[in-house]
Amino acid sequence: MSSTLAVADAATQSVGFLLLDRFTLMSLAAAVEPLRMANQLSGRALYRWHTFSPDGAPVWASDGVPITPDAAWSNPCVADTVIVCGGVGIQSVITREHTTWLRALARQSKRLGGVCTGSWALAKAGLLDGYECSVHWEFLAAMQEAFPRVSVSTSLFTLDRNRFTSSGGTAPLDMMLHLIGRDHGRELSAAISEMFVYERIRSEQDQQRVPLKHVVGTHQPKLQEVVALMEANLEEPIDLDDLAEYVDLSRRQLERLFQKYLQCTPSRYYLRLRLIRARQLLKQTSLSIVELAYACGFVSTPHFSKCYREHFGVPPSDERSGSEMSRKPAMQPSASRPLTTLDQARNESTFASVQMMVRVDMASAG
Repeated sequence: MSSTLAVADAATQSVGFLLLDRFTLMSLAAAVEPLRMANQLSGRALYRWHTFSPDGAPVWASDGVPITPDAAWSNPCVADTVIVCGGVGIQSVITREHTTWLRALARQSKRLGGVCTGSWALAKAGLLDGYECSVHWEFLAAMQEAFPRVSVSTSLFTLDRNRFTSSGGTAPLDMMLHLIGRDHGRELSAAISEMFVYERIRSEQDQQRVPLKHVVGTHQPKLQEVVALMEANLEEPIDLDDLAEYVDLSRRQLERLFQKYLQCTPSRYYLRLRLIRARQLLKQTSLSIVELAYACGFVSTPHFSKCYREHFGVPPSDERSGSEMSRKPAMQPSASRPLTTLDQARNESTFASVQMMVRVDMASAG
């Protein structure tokens, strides 16, 4: 690969990172490093960045590492884009000064973003009303309750007009790669991904793995147990009557639980779980569409393709052609495909792996 990549002439963009007390250092690094690599690979100063705090004093990250910002936020050259870096205890960290300052930036038409729990600060300032946003899964329920005018997504990151937000960990890396690709082309963002040995740039459609208890609470153990059974048995789906019987519920009681807490029927939820698994296999393996449909519990390839297109908006063949295949060897179908035992399923981690509210209705799995 060439040491530099040709990009169109463009003015240097300035990005500022507001460090909140107990921010997540990993998320900050995941957001800054793509900017550095964009400059390195292009051989040009496409981006410049700096960190700041209200008074320029050191800010302690959640791991106890103190970071001395480049400037106080009173610096006249703040940035074209400002990203709020949140972390632990975000509710108690945000002050009136923070919200006042962020509102002033919005009036100046600055692009505003947040990583990890940084979107909480933007929402607190009223700057996400009518917007969709992402936040670390630990704060999903709290944000939905505290800010009803904000559409809180389970996506890894969200780009909505001049607001962009991501969950924690490595999710800011994906968000920044998409922003760089939008500014300077996909070739540059793909090259950055290769330099970071990052096998696949995830998209806005990729979902966080959200522990179900953070969606329905710990007082619904039977619902969590049923979802665990579903996730453990995607290849050979369990009949809904058997699922209900296993947790000592009637089918009607089970359907009421799903409708109340997950806003869908058990069949539809089960179908979404299987489709999400299929999407992962499409992007990360070389399994044929026929093998993949079988591995996710579909009785026929046409039925699988129809459900997939209705849920994701594209047929599975187009999804694969538009994604970067993993370099790992293809998964080989097992000679025997035994149903995972119910006892094993009891020990499986339970996740709300699907987007709770979907825009397109789907037929139940057949």
